[in-house]
Amino acid sequence: MSYHPNSPESAASPGRRGVLRGTLAASAALALPTAGLVAGAAPAQARSGRPRAAWGVQMGDVTSSSGLAWVRSDRPARMIVETSATESFRRARTWHGPLLGPGSDFTGTVPLRGLPAGEQVHYRVTLADPDDYRRTGEPVYGTFRTAPARRRQGVRFLWSGDIAGQGWGINPDIGGYRAYDEMRRLDPDFFLCSGDTIYADGPLEPQVTLPDGRIWRNVTTEEKSKVAQTLDEYRGNFRYNLLDANVRRFNAQVPTIVQWDDHEVRNNWYPGQILDDVRYTEKNVDLLAARSARAFREYFPVSTLHERGADRRVHRVISHGPLLDVFVLDMRSFRNANSPGRQADDTTGILGAEQLEWLKRELSRSRAEWKVIAADMPLGLVVPDGAANFEAVAQGDPGAPLGRELQIAELLRYIKHRRITGTLWLTADVHYTSAQHYAPERAAFKDFAPFWEFVSGPLAAGGFQANALDGTFGPDRVFVRAPDRANVSPMESPQYFGEVEIDGGSGELTVRLRAEGGTVLFSKVLQPGRVGQDR
Repeated sequence: MSYHPNSPESAASPGRRGVLRGTLAASAALALPTAGLVAGAAPAQARSGRPRAAWGVQMGDVTSSSGLAWVRSDRPARMIVETSATESFRRARTWHGPLLGPGSDFTGTVPLRGLPAGEQVHYRVTLADPDDYRRTGEPVYGTFRTAPARRRQGVRFLWSGDIAGQGWGINPDIGGYRAYDEMRRLDPDFFLCSGDTIYADGPLEPQVTLPDGRIWRNVTTEEKSKVAQTLDEYRGNFRYNLLDANVRRFNAQVPTIVQWDDHEVRNNWYPGQILDDVRYTEKNVDLLAARSARAFREYFPVSTLHERGADRRVHRVISHGPLLDVFVLDMRSFRNANSPGRQADDTTGILGAEQLEWLKRELSRSRAEWKVIAADMPLGLVVPDGAANFEAVAQGDPGAPLGRELQIAELLRYIKHRRITGTLWLTADVHYTSAQHYAPERAAFKDFAPFWEFVSGPLAAGGFQANALDGTFGPDRVFVRAPDRANVSPMESPQYFGEVEIDGGSGELTVRLRAEGGTVLFSKVLQPGRVGQDR
């Protein structure tokens, strides 16, 4: 099914909606397409010849007092944002944003500061003709909750990753990316996207025949017909997921914290790599990564990529009130080359020396009850890269730390000796869901406190078998749900996402691993104030 990438259905002004968790949670809903999953016809009330924000709105990196609003125009326009405590937009506050043009692929962001803590905020984005500000397009609406200033409010968020991978894109026959609608209905405070936000190296065919004879149909675009190499092709990959109405409605209601991994550029890439892949005419991965990084910055509201005067980086800390700090890692941009991973000395590792020191410093400064380490790759799961090399941290040798494991051992030792409480690891990447408990009594390396790692995904991609475990840090797979063969389509296996809820009274943290369809597969309650977490 082919569709022109510049013609998604535009958003309409919201009416009254149902109450969810005591808020007008669906006030951000976008108009559903009038014909099929996506449609080119504009609604009758659209203002002809005026800028359109047909790709919806997003809010990123929300704290107790700030957030970053995002929009894309269909032509040059001035971005204007209004915020209000009410859906009627009485006493609205106005934020004047940038001029959107071809240099940013007509995308833009506006930082919102001085917001009230722990409140529902309604916002609308209007695009104005740069030559006549009185000529404006239809506003697009969104809503979000700021982080609480007091712990009694509690926190609840979701996480997952891996979107449009392995040839499985937007399928109108099954309602598109259905998991996004299910997540939206849970009305979380925010969504942590753990990487592989696109598959720039994964072209989509119009249809695929499944093993049982059924036909999977993809919405296709020109940019998704080949591997991405140019800036415009990377931009088209990021636009692709916004063709899905479920994604646009979700973005308008749920703020995001986004990180990246390999498929934003190319499978298993690392800095300095020269490709041996006949699909690519550009073999220099550093050039490809720079183009993808620019498109990533244009299409996601990531605070550290848009702050003036700041060094542009993905790794950052997002404070979500007194109960939670989220430490977003970048395990891709600073790593060394994939290898057998047997080096006895490795200061670069998977984070790079500077990012490791940053993480240790920020963890020691955090006063949050819980410290979520958002990793774009797992720690003790063996992820191979070809016959001899390894892609993640573990390399299959259960003995003392070697290679990239040395860096993780240093971090775990630091957490233990500094008595940093409330750490847990969340990730995606491997296309199944599982829970691993790490303990020194089972490990070759013993100088660390016990901790948990939870895996969830894919959100809209192929499912894969469970990876082997590496015994260096003593992981025990307490739960796993995975297909029994490679690249199982979303029509054959449910998609997965995780949920984290922190109780404002007790401070207890509950992790739930969920399957699309509403099933809670596994649940674990962790106690606050501990350096390590026993089983």
